[in-house]
Amino acid sequence: MTYLPEETGDEETGEERADAVLNGLTRLGEVPVSAHVGVFEEVFAGLEGVLASADDTADRQR
Repeated sequence: MTYLPEETGDEETGEERADAVLNGLTRLGEVPVSAHVGVFEEVFAGLEGVLASADDTADRQR
């Protein structure tokens, strides 16, 4: 069994955009287990977007 903390999102990454995306995991307690994969996919895609934009920002600062 997977353990999920009572308050998902208590730990922050320090990156506001990543934290906002990760807050999507709080929906896991509200949706049926059959919908969890969709929630994980949305969060994963959001994190990929944050990482991609971080690369863009780093390139612009050079």
